[in-house]
Amino acid sequence: MYEEYYSGLKHFIECSLDCHRAELSQLFYPLFVHMYLELVYNQHENEAKSFFEKFHGDQECYYQDDLRVLSSLTKKEHMKGNETMLDFRTSKFVLRISRDSYQLLKRHLQEKQNNQIWNIVQEHLYIDIFDGMPRSKQQIDAMVGSLAGEAKREANKSKVFFGLLKEPEIEVPLDDEDEEGENEEGKPKKKKPKKDSIGSKSKKQDPNAPPQNRIPLPELKDSDKLDKIMNMKETTKRVRLGPDCLPSICFYTFLNAYQGLTAVDVTDDSSLIAGGFADSTVRVWSVTPKKLRSVKQAADLSLIDKESDDVLERIMDEKTASELKILYGHSGPVYGASFSPDRNYLLSSSEDGTVRLWSLQTFTCLVGYKGHNYPVWDTQFSPYGYYFVSGGHDRVARLWATDHYQPLRIFAGHLADVNCTRFHPNSNYVATGSADRTVRLWDVLNGNCVRIFTGHKGPIHSLTFSPNGRFLATGATDGRVLLWDIGHGLMVGELKGHTDTVCSLRFSRDGEILASGSMDNTVRLWDAVKAFEDLETDDFTTATGHINLPENSQELLLGTYMTKSTPVVHLHFTRRNLVLAAGAYSPQ
Repeated sequence: MYEEYYSGLKHFIECSLDCHRAELSQLFYPLFVHMYLELVYNQHENEAKSFFEKFHGDQECYYQDDLRVLSSLTKKEHMKGNETMLDFRTSKFVLRISRDSYQLLKRHLQEKQNNQIWNIVQEHLYIDIFDGMPRSKQQIDAMVGSLAGEAKREANKSKVFFGLLKEPEIEVPLDDEDEEGENEEGKPKKKKPKKDSIGSKSKKQDPNAPPQNRIPLPELKDSDKLDKIMNMKETTKRVRLGPDCLPSICFYTFLNAYQGLTAVDVTDDSSLIAGGFADSTVRVWSVTPKKLRSVKQAADLSLIDKESDDVLERIMDEKTASELKILYGHSGPVYGASFSPDRNYLLSSSEDGTVRLWSLQTFTCLVGYKGHNYPVWDTQFSPYGYYFVSGGHDRVARLWATDHYQPLRIFAGHLADVNCTRFHPNSNYVATGSADRTVRLWDVLNGNCVRIFTGHKGPIHSLTFSPNGRFLATGATDGRVLLWDIGHGLMVGELKGHTDTVCSLRFSRDGEILASGSMDNTVRLWDAVKAFEDLETDDFTTATGHINLPENSQELLLGTYMTKSTPVVHLHFTRRNLVLAAGAYSPQ
């Protein structure tokens, strides 16, 4: 019976005009799945099997993984354990169709009295109807491919404060040493040009920024202020990147990492590097000549004169100095690692379902956060410290504060594992990438989902925000890097070139270049300025979500750098715009 209905609809769609055909073809996949599940659920096993065999070849290539899962569900009992399929039955699959195509479909189904199909459409599909021209096949293919269809246009309408918070005002003392150094060699004193570019950027309040006190952020400590001053000094020596001035790449290869390297992080000032391993250890290395030292034992600390100038130096125990520290405590592979901005703490998340907070003063575990019951795939500190986010196999991301042992927010809505989590530079939002092939943006203030981005054809494994907070880049197992405009909620670019999962993405410090690292053992550099500059986001694109993606990956690709046989697990731009990349050598 279902076979007749499906064939009838298929015939109707294939005979319809070209402009409607592309849009109505979107119906094939959700109807196919629902009809198949309906047959299985009502225990018509043989009919289900023949239905599947007859029509699964019609589906788009990017649904193959789902169809593989589907073909293994042949009995009603199989469905009970499969959460993804239960979700598929209970949540509505979203299609965007123009009003003309919709009217055409409705007329056809009512003439034929195809109530079965119409019931499925009513019950399981959400048709987001827009006025205007039907979309082309290419426009549709760019946006579809997620587990629940596209995002409703309403989902991306709410206001997002994507601007940056105002920087605190800190006076930067001028360097006397530099000036004297120049004089000794007999050169005249160079007048230092006033570096207004850095200062002026932060003084004005960004019109798109959230109010300073929208979420409570920790106070700056004196050590943080010193660090900011150091950062500003480094910034004056930063290399301006561009198509003609590409960064150097320094690659840290983990050799003999038979423990299986599963996560890497580098501190903002590029002084420490941490690796999470499959043997459940976390290892921390010092990348600078400065060795890692622990604080002395309590008995020795009591003997120190608290008033002395070098008290911070005296509390360190020279006997413990080494380049590498190993942190033991997890009972499963460590999939996520993140340093706190002040470099006092390190977070790690593991297959054992916990996130641990380690002290980098004593190199011991301070807290184990338990909330996920399944593996935790990623964790990251907020750019302001104190808060952190974690995401895992339980399909939820959680927001924590270091001094609470229970999560402050739970971000629920993904239909499959949350593979990666990232904070927005202003710390008011969190982005999550999932195996349901969608990216969601969540508001930290109230836990609401404010953006849903669809378009990837495989699980998403990497995310990064541009430094100005306006754009998001995402990478997935389909080897594509997609670029999104957060304010308008639109896809604005697609970078093709990688041939395997993109597992790391990073923008340069001023956002001129996007670096992507992949399992295909390459690092690629893309021209981010050019990718975002031609954006005239006017009202028509926002209203209909019609985007014409330029096929300009080749023009935007500035360079491809092969490693010998090392997947690129992590990328980092130093404060002077040198790229640090890391991965474990895997002999073929």
